[in-house]
Amino acid sequence: MQLEMEKKDLVQKDKDHLWHAMHRYKEKANPLIASQGQGSWFTDTNGEKYLDGVSGLWCLNLGHGRKEIAQAAFDQMMNLSYFPLTLSHKPAIELSSKISELLKGSYATFFANSGSEANETAFKIARQYHAQNGNPGKYKFISRYRAYHGTTLGALSATAQANRRVKYDPAVPGFLHVPPPYSYRSTFGDNENSDLHAAEYIDQVITWEGSETVAGLILEPFISGGGVMIPSKEYLTRVSEICKKHDVLMIVDEVVSGFGRTGKMFGFMHSEGVQPDIVTMAKGLTSGYIPLGATAVRSEIYEKFKENGKQNHLRHISTYGGHPASCAVALKNIEIIENEKIVERVSQLSDSILSKLHDLISLDKVGEVRGVGFLYGIELVEDKESKVPVTEEFMGSVIAGCKDKGLIIGRNGDTVPGYSNVLIIAPPLSSTENDLYFVVETLKKVLYELC
Repeated sequence: MQLEMEKKDLVQKDKDHLWHAMHRYKEKANPLIASQGQGSWFTDTNGEKYLDGVSGLWCLNLGHGRKEIAQAAFDQMMNLSYFPLTLSHKPAIELSSKISELLKGSYATFFANSGSEANETAFKIARQYHAQNGNPGKYKFISRYRAYHGTTLGALSATAQANRRVKYDPAVPGFLHVPPPYSYRSTFGDNENSDLHAAEYIDQVITWEGSETVAGLILEPFISGGGVMIPSKEYLTRVSEICKKHDVLMIVDEVVSGFGRTGKMFGFMHSEGVQPDIVTMAKGLTSGYIPLGATAVRSEIYEKFKENGKQNHLRHISTYGGHPASCAVALKNIEIIENEKIVERVSQLSDSILSKLHDLISLDKVGEVRGVGFLYGIELVEDKESKVPVTEEFMGSVIAGCKDKGLIIGRNGDTVPGYSNVLIIAPPLSSTENDLYFVVETLKKVLYELC
């Protein structure tokens, strides 16, 4: 009886005081309140167990309960609880060096608290770099429709998802948007060269805007929250060539796709000849155990910030960015990823188990199944010929059906008006084979029942 009273009190406090992310108010709906987790699973306050099929918010790459990660944070806090990066500390030094090693190049890294902040930092660095490199007119940024780059105002301006920006516009000036590599609903016609047409369109926009005005292009290697769009390997290679041609900095947003999610350490590594100018990261950097974002900048660009002058240094600061405990956790997280060969494991198990999600294409309401590594999107339509998106109610019934069977999955909610019709599967990278079979079989059962 006492336990039930405590649970009711917790629910009421939640309703009265906690503002949930992306929450639509429902008076009678009780929140799902997690109480503990282990591996890819968590338990709520009612004792129900769920497999987290979206890794929290794409970040719980190594799952719950890694004692060595928690120990790394504890040990660091007991040794040095906090220290600002206006000066320095060992974990940040070691982590910045490790990031260069993982990126297979020489980079200088600025630490923040999140992916949004990492992208904000990238925009400021890009504009200042061009100004100090003799091109002060290069201030514009190009991003792609359907892409997500964060919720702070600059990052939101790069986020070309109309529903995210309702009542928050006008955006920061200087952000332009181009069509994504999305062959299923191609702007350029349904053909196998659609991705390359999308790349060439970037070239045209830079030319039309004037390359002397464009500072950078920001893109995810694989569009994630906007509907899981998987371009050809040639697409990113061509985009890289276009950026070099116009002296436009290529900013690769690896917040979701970094640290093994796609079967490579970083998503851009699926394409040949690509070495980004700036790489932003967060989420999988610490597997969500503690907040940390990072903006890694090619050393040649960083050199411009060493020049003499009162305003030539980066006048940017983050109180908690690069917190000693966060950096210690990131180092331990990367150590586990390497020691347990997580990246190779993701590639193998994606091919052997998650790829079975492609079987769903036989259903009338499944328009396309797209996936790479542990990142899958299933686009649902009323019928294959018209490609009309299924209703909000149908999407809700699929997600609720999975939840009833113990599986939490995601969707591309609040993105493009009328096109929030892609189911998203992104389980922890440490998921067992049985976990992955559970994901596949549960989703199949629900869709076979509803379609």
